[in-house]
Amino acid sequence: MNTAKHPTQVAIVTGASRGIGAAIARQLAENGYAVVVNYAGRAAEADAVVQSIAAAGGQAIAVQADVSDPAAAKRLFDTAEQHYGRIDVLVNNAGIMPANLPHLGDTDDATFDRLFAVNVKGSFNTLREAATRLQQGGRIINFSTSVIGLALPGYALYAATKSAIETITNIMAKELRGREIRINAIAPGPTATALFLDGKTPEMVERLAKMAPLERLGTPEDIAAAVAFLASPAAGWINGQTLRANGGIV
Repeated sequence: MNTAKHPTQVAIVTGASRGIGAAIARQLAENGYAVVVNYAGRAAEADAVVQSIAAAGGQAIAVQADVSDPAAAKRLFDTAEQHYGRIDVLVNNAGIMPANLPHLGDTDDATFDRLFAVNVKGSFNTLREAATRLQQGGRIINFSTSVIGLALPGYALYAATKSAIETITNIMAKELRGREIRINAIAPGPTATALFLDGKTPEMVERLAKMAPLERLGTPEDIAAAVAFLASPAAGWINGQTLRANGGIV
């Protein structure tokens, strides 16, 4: 674990113990950021991400926090500031998608509450912290989904949580006027992660992979590269937008 106190740029990546979040953490570290690898319950996997970043010469720490808890989200930001002295980038990657997605009429209250607690309230909690704690010129990248455009049966509530994120992103960009903070969202299509593959048959996975003109699933590295672009100076004139990173599926 690197204990440098004041690196040039610091990024918090929520839900970064595996999948897309881990790929984002590694990509940002490769690009020179010190990375706060947030996780809710997978300590060993988060530590492995930190170790891989350190082995490649980067800086990272792992911080446990369930971002759906406002106090935990505050503690995440406190720890980042205490360790690195500043926060420049927030990537709101933490989210859930249940393996079984029934039609809305068959969805129970517990599923509704959990989806909105993590996917919407979790992002709200970190965005509220970021609104006052990011450095001038900071960047925020939220996570939406291309399911909003696909409108697949069974995804009504999941897509609703991400529609909320897109609206928040657009409005918050205007609320941050005067601080040169850019906030955008990224909307991945089907991506080969445990979150996506869980509960799907090989036939279903193959069908979804063939839907995009590029005829494959996305990879975590595909999404990480797009996030890194939105965090970079090259995206300096992109603000309040949602980028669909989905191989042309919609």
